[in-house]
Amino acid sequence: MKIVFLDAATLGDTSLAPIAELGELVTYPVSSPEEAMERVADAEVLIINKIKVTRELIAAAPKLRLICEAATGINNIDVSAAEERGIPVKNVAGYSTDSVAQLTWAHILSLTGQTPYYDGRVKDGTYSASGIFTDLTLDWNELAGKTLGVIGMGAIGSRVAWIGEAFGMKVVYYSTSGTSHCREYASLPLDEFLASADVVTIHAPLNERTKGLLGAGELRKMKRSAVLVNAGRGGIVSESALAEAVDSGVIAGAALDVFDREPLPADSPLLSVRHPERFRFTPHTAWASVEARERLVAAIAENIRRAP
Repeated sequence: MKIVFLDAATLGDTSLAPIAELGELVTYPVSSPEEAMERVADAEVLIINKIKVTRELIAAAPKLRLICEAATGINNIDVSAAEERGIPVKNVAGYSTDSVAQLTWAHILSLTGQTPYYDGRVKDGTYSASGIFTDLTLDWNELAGKTLGVIGMGAIGSRVAWIGEAFGMKVVYYSTSGTSHCREYASLPLDEFLASADVVTIHAPLNERTKGLLGAGELRKMKRSAVLVNAGRGGIVSESALAEAVDSGVIAGAALDVFDREPLPADSPLLSVRHPERFRFTPHTAWASVEARERLVAAIAENIRRAP
């Protein structure tokens, strides 16, 4: 069985041994659309992460009998074309819940605790030269008693909320589907949700209900002391509106792990802000702890093993 992974670089240095044990594994760090067409010619199992699997690509793989998505979302795959050929499409869900929740809280704690600022004060010698035992030049705030607002109360949002409760926070959420299925926390209309939250964290998919959900008008409804974290999908928050809102003090800070375009373009408004100290960025890494990637590879291997 020939297994072809078209964009294996997206998993970094994670061992693919559990997959290699199942057949002849051929990996490519990245593949252009033209390269992909050639590389699937004799593939029986195709593994992709962000590569677009089009009708044309599927047609170029006459031996193909399984498509494995090395992620949860399958919007990059022409599922209808695969079904017409009788080719199953298998994804992996739940592998990154703890990873995303942990990095989300790293951002929240960094924004509210001002740790980069104080780290810099120690490292640049300012603290040593001060003559006193403490440095209180920048206020930081406790989370206990504050309100955590979660957009998207799925598995990841629920884990983030659970951690918030451990800090003594009140949790509310906004249901992007309108179903408000979670009964453990209060579901609020968007305007009320934004006005009440001290921390807003996004864990929703990008779809017709969430695209552009938070623009300049919505950001103005938040508290001036509030911070926003997006570990869901780029496009849910207007990046230009967010850059201006944080720069001008409409809200206190923001952290993003996802962006409209990835990698982030060099001319993004987020990279030319007047107050970069109010922002935290990670390059779409919240999903990718060592353990999460190992779980992902194991699950892909299991999907191949169980394929008819």
